[in-house]
Amino acid sequence: KAPLRNRRPVVVAISTNDGLGLNAHNLAKLLTAKHIYFVPFGQDSPEQKPTSLVARMDLIKDTCEAALDGIQLQPMLIERFRYT
Repeated sequence: KAPLRNRRPVVVAISTNDGLGLNAHNLAKLLTAKHIYFVPFGQDSPEQKPTSLVARMDLIKDTCEAALDGIQLQPMLIERFRYT
């Protein structure tokens, strides 16, 4: 809580099998909070894991740099992430 209390950015990189399931309301609360920035994320396997979300881990550095400027890297929600 200290970074938020001191108005410092917090960067979140999602990797969960339940992001679109029962935990969606927790994610929604974070999406509306000030000073919380998300690494762009999307579903990794909608057919096999319909509630799973994963961040583009290769964008962590870019997200951190943008967060230090108070900017959310866009697009935050990506259509689908495929490991290649």
